[in-house]
Amino acid sequence: MTYRLAIFDFDGTLADSFPFFLSVFNQIADQHGFRRIDITQVERLRHYEPRDMMRHVGMPPWKLPLAAASFKNLMSENAGQVRLFPQVDHALRELARGNLELTIVSSNSEYNVRQVLGPELASLISQYECGMSIFGKTSRIRKVVKRAMVEPAAALYIGDQATDAEAARKAGVDFAAVHWGYAPIEVLRKVAPEHEFDMPGALAGIANL
Repeated sequence: MTYRLAIFDFDGTLADSFPFFLSVFNQIADQHGFRRIDITQVERLRHYEPRDMMRHVGMPPWKLPLAAASFKNLMSENAGQVRLFPQVDHALRELARGNLELTIVSSNSEYNVRQVLGPELASLISQYECGMSIFGKTSRIRKVVKRAMVEPAAALYIGDQATDAEAARKAGVDFAAVHWGYAPIEVLRKVAPEHEFDMPGALAGIANL
């Protein structure tokens, strides 16, 4: 079945926010009382799934919403430091010219997402479901599928973490893994994505899947 609905994660998928995340992580750790990370160990830590990362830094689940809120606030204050990956703008424009509906499901805030996209690209997105926990995307994916009035089989969720794949599968939609995000592609291949994209510009090919 040809996809009629593309659902994008944002951080690490459309936006290159990982450097900013690293720059503020230890500040947030100090604020909320969990362990700092050693920046020199970042490549090893990228192989950790979110739950493993939380255990590594000693963050109990109840602190996750507090830490996430701090990250979103810091990003709002420094939105100019976060850019889209190269060619994402071109890919979104190309997709919008076809019959594919574009939506975003992100744990980041809608304000931050729109700020980084800019007014023109933001106008190409028909639905924003933002601000939930990174573990709470399934219900939001179902919501955008229902609003788009398509079958789940006609929807594709594009993301960069195993939790994105988990949410997509629970919602009954296919998952596409990107090679350039937070998690290395060898980690994402363990969850058997239906599709892979090796560079941001390749997202324009969703319309041909």
